[in-house]
Amino acid sequence: SSANLFIFLMAPVMTFMLSLVAWAVIPFDYGMVLSDLNVGILYLFAISSLGVYGIITAGWSSNSKYAFLGALRSAAQMVSYEVSIGLIIITVLICVGSCNFSEIVIAQKQIWFAAPLFPVFIMFFISCLAETNRAPFDLPEAEAELVAGYNVEYSSMGFALFFLGEYANMILM
Repeated sequence: SSANLFIFLMAPVMTFMLSLVAWAVIPFDYGMVLSDLNVGILYLFAISSLGVYGIITAGWSSNSKYAFLGALRSAAQMVSYEVSIGLIIITVLICVGSCNFSEIVIAQKQIWFAAPLFPVFIMFFISCLAETNRAPFDLPEAEAELVAGYNVEYSSMGFALFFLGEYANMILM
C-alpha cells in the first residue's frame, strides 16, 4: 500500500533484463555469438554485479522490513561470492590469455579446463551455488525467518520475472 509503485514494478523487469543481457557474450556455436567482445569476461562481471541493484530496489520499494532484510542478505551473499568467482575465473584467463569467450571455448578444444583445473572447478561450482542462492546456500530465503526473501511482497508476473531471471542466471553460470 505504501510501496513506491514505479520502482516496485520495475525491479523485477530490471532483474530479468539484466539476466538476459548477460547472455549476449556467450557463444552458442563456432562464430555464433550475439556480441563477440574481447572483454566478454569483464562484461559478464559488470552485468552480474548490476543484478544486485534489482534485488535491493525490490526489497526497499516494497516497504516491508522482511523483504528489505531478505534483500540485504541476498545482496551481501551475491557480492561476497562474486569476489571468489572473479578470482577463480582469473585462473582460466591465465590459461587462455584472453577475455573473449569464443577464444576460451576454442582453447578447450583438446581438453576441457575442468579436468586439469579440477580443484578450481569444484570451488567454482560451490561459488556458483552460493551466487544463485541454491541449497545449501539459500540463507537469504530462510523459510523460518523470511518466508521468500526479497520477493515476499511480489505475486503474479513480478514474481515470475524474478524467478525467470534467477533461473537464467543459474543456466548462465
